[in-house]
Parts: sequence; C-alpha cells; structure tokens
Amino acid sequence: MQAKKILFPTDFSTVSDEALRFATMLARDTGAKLVILHVEEPPTAYGGGDMYYGVPEPDTGALKRMLEALKPDDANVPFEQHLVLGSPADEIIEYAKREQVDMIVMASHGRTGLVRFLMGSVAERVVREAPCPVVTVKAHQAALAAGS
Repeated sequence: MQAKKILFPTDFSTVSDEALRFATMLARDTGAKLVILHVEEPPTAYGGGDMYYGVPEPDTGALKRMLEALKPDDANVPFEQHLVLGSPADEIIEYAKREQVDMIVMASHGRTGLVRFLMGSVAERVVREAPCPVVTVKAHQAALAAGS
C-alpha cells in the first residue's frame, strides 16, 4: 500500500498512545505523513473530563499543549497536528474527506452494553462512514502490548 497521508485521531488515552505507535509504524513503512488530530467537544458534552488524563476540566489551551506534546516516536516520520471543535465522529469523518487521507488509525475503547449505548462509539461510526480504510487498536490489544 502506498499512502501519502495517515490520520490519527486521539483522545489522549493510553489506548490512543498505543494506536499512535502503530500509526507511526505505518507512516514510516509507507512514506506517509502522519496527521495527529484531536477533536475538542463543546463544553456541554463533557461528562467530568474523564477522557482527559491529567486535566480535570479541559480547556483549549491545555488541549493545545497536550496535542503539541504528542509526537511520533520516530523522528523521521513527517507529521502535523490539528485541534478542531465539534463532535468527534463527525469531525474525523469530515477531515478525512476534506483532506483526502489514505487511512485512519485510531483507538477503540471496546465499550459494550449500557456505556456504549449512552456514550456511543466514535470508532464504530468512523469505521462505517469514513471514505478510506480504518484500522482500530482495541483497549485489550494495547494492554497486551504494554505488558510485553
């Protein structure tokens, strides 16, 4: 596969950290640019800030600093970072369409049951509606990789 642009949406979770390592490897091996994207949800959408480790009530400045600190672990991989405001699934899909990305690599938290019903699944929606292939890294895969 020859990719020019790989989109990596992040929620700054530990599962996303593992997905970043995988996205970096793919970008390196295909010669693609890695685009790191975070979607800041409107303030009313936060349920206590539990998705943002180390930031109890995320603000745009803190999110920008967190995004700037997130980089591929291979210095030879070209990358860019973007922070946008909106609904995560909508913004990821629209960004992929607008920027004509070749692939999306993202974390999937593996939520099931009532939690998934109440919170929805960003990864599931992106997989269904994205204009390109989507690779998901699941929470249990990241835990296994971290332990080895």
